[in-house]
Amino acid sequence: MKILLAFDGSPSSDAAAREVCRRPWPPGSEVRVITVLSPVEPNLLGGEGEHATAFDYIISRQETAAAKRLNAVTADFAQRAPELSVTSALLEGRPKDAILSEAERWGADLIVVGAHGYGVIRRFFLGSVSLAVALHAPCSVEIVRGT
Repeated sequence: MKILLAFDGSPSSDAAAREVCRRPWPPGSEVRVITVLSPVEPNLLGGEGEHATAFDYIISRQETAAAKRLNAVTADFAQRAPELSVTSALLEGRPKDAILSEAERWGADLIVVGAHGYGVIRRFFLGSVSLAVALHAPCSVEIVRGT
């Protein structure tokens, strides 16, 4: 079985990772943990020069933090669920699009995502990654609510 876990370091994605770890999976099951970095428009910082340096710094920090989160959750899987084969990937793009594309490309049997539990207004403006994944996924989807 191929399980794609979308992980962003939030309490809900931590709960999703714990849920994947605790379950008995068929022998030979694989988990692919992904984190998606949303694109940032460089012009938001107002031009070039010193702002470009600030932009590069922000992106570098964001990538470093995401890589640390991926390494930590992968190490956690090694301890909690050593029978699972775990790989990870740092992707770029809109989270819902990147998750769906990776699920299709990798041939996932199940996508596991956390639900942030935003209210109606916030969900309207931000969109719901878990809802979009559930509606458009090429496979089964499990949405785990954080505690």
